[in-house]
Amino acid sequence: MRNAARTTSAAASQSLRRTRFFRKLVGLILLSTMGMAMAQSFDEDFDDESKPWKEITVQLPPAPKDENLLPFYVSPTATQKFFVDAKSISVGSDNVVRYTLVSISQEGAKNVSYEGIRCATFEKKIYALGQEDGTWARSRRNQWDDIIRGYANRQHAALAKDYFCENTTVAGKAENILYRLKNHKSLTDSLTR
Repeated sequence: MRNAARTTSAAASQSLRRTRFFRKLVGLILLSTMGMAMAQSFDEDFDDESKPWKEITVQLPPAPKDENLLPFYVSPTATQKFFVDAKSISVGSDNVVRYTLVSISQEGAKNVSYEGIRCATFEKKIYALGQEDGTWARSRRNQWDDIIRGYANRQHAALAKDYFCENTTVAGKAENILYRLKNHKSLTDSLTR
């Protein structure tokens, strides 16, 4: 009788150990599966290179008014004066900074254009050209062009490097950009202090 009780007790104990072992094994498998799923989700959420960039549909702003024009420095050899319309500055969900640019030659000729700068690729695009009557004419050139840094009239490079972009990302929201332009505080000012 004692041997039978010991055998039954040993079998029950062994069965209990197996149950605990399988519970732990199932728990480890579940944790491992969850960890892999979370890692995959993390990679998908932050792997921007796998997601193709898509430009948003652009809405043209109202024509600029002189009282909203903010001057900005381009270079000591610039042959024109350049301004951004404060009311037109926006940062799209596609990470493009859009703005109205006004350039005035030494003879007084004025050019107005609605443009975008893409910090991720250091490119610019002209969406529309301003007409004398305050309307817009859509640009026939619907493509992004590299921003050139080395010319006297390097307005796009000045905007990108000094006000819009920190390396390959947009330097804050539209309000931050507007603050820097209004107060003539370029992004490179802090580097020279």
